[in-house]
Amino acid sequence: MGKEKTFYQELKAKGYTRRQFLKFCGIMGAMLGLQQSGLAQVVDALQSKPRKPVLWFHFQECTCCSESFLRSSHPLVGQILLEMISLDYSDTLMAASGFQAEAVRDRSMKANWGKYIMIVEGSIPLGNPGYCTIAGRSAKEIFDEAAQGASAIIAWGNCASSGCVQGAYPNPTDTKPVHKIISGKPVINVQGCPPIADVMAGVITYILTFDRLPELDAMGRPVTFYGRRIHDTCYRRPAFDAGLFVEAFDDENAKKGYCLYKMGCKGPNTFNSCAVIKWNEGVSYPIQSGHGCIGCAEPGFWDVEPLYHHLPDVNGFGIEATADQIGLGLTAVAAAGVAAHAVVTNIQKRKLIKNQMDNDEPNREAFAADERQIEQQERTLERKAHHLEQEKD
Repeated sequence: MGKEKTFYQELKAKGYTRRQFLKFCGIMGAMLGLQQSGLAQVVDALQSKPRKPVLWFHFQECTCCSESFLRSSHPLVGQILLEMISLDYSDTLMAASGFQAEAVRDRSMKANWGKYIMIVEGSIPLGNPGYCTIAGRSAKEIFDEAAQGASAIIAWGNCASSGCVQGAYPNPTDTKPVHKIISGKPVINVQGCPPIADVMAGVITYILTFDRLPELDAMGRPVTFYGRRIHDTCYRRPAFDAGLFVEAFDDENAKKGYCLYKMGCKGPNTFNSCAVIKWNEGVSYPIQSGHGCIGCAEPGFWDVEPLYHHLPDVNGFGIEATADQIGLGLTAVAAAGVAAHAVVTNIQKRKLIKNQMDNDEPNREAFAADERQIEQQERTLERKAHHLEQEKD
């Protein structure tokens, strides 16, 4: 058997020029924030090292991560992205199906035991095996087998990193993210619903270049891409600092591009590169398109509801703050976080309602109904907090 082709050799065989190869390396180097010496390492690694064998597994998810992966911001990246790796198995993207696909997976696992990267898209249900089965085997059984021979595991997206919508309260399938069911293996959480395509490409490029995992934050996310809040690099940040807010999605302030904080934007506590790398060939991202960030790069974002209710006061967190400095308390959905959100938010609401009741006698009953609604929300949050506390234990 001949020596396995490098990434560069594979590109040449597909008709790509040296100029296109170097341009790709430059794009990846810029996204990783590398200086000239670091860029030279990317070039050297991709033209001399063999492609890394990758097995890509799909469990409880909607395949949006795969869709994102195929739609990177730069056309050149999109064309050659899958050439970076030796993608031996992906039951969504591969031509083979059924027993032939399973045979390919088993053969690759055996040939590359201890060397392949395992990519997981989707969470793994621990309840009834029927919640997610592939070729008659449960997701948990398939995951355990493949994880044993992996050199590292990349958890693509919020499903694999945090459980996403299927892991939201009350989590009927008892689904778990990758890091909750594996130990002794390095796990990289590439958060987002879905993650940004170029972030996914950047993670793979880093591993291929430096033969190690990138620096990770407290939640297992690459610091390069998740080290700053969307709020810190958002083009609407000056409006936030000036106190200029959208009050309704169709008001004049929305047309002027004011800050969406009051419309429920979670940018102030969401760590991601949306405002820098953007989406759809770098054209835009949700906030630029007029919709607040829903916090999809944070654990448990589905349980921080309602989506269009603004966060408690975020004043006091400087633009220099990082995920590790602020810590898990602001971003992780734990019982204490849910309770704090409810207390702070509802104290503010009650103050407002009391002032309105004192000054608007004809509408007193309507304001009282608002207060009853707050009480009902608090009871719901208490139940969720209790459930999250049990899961945490």
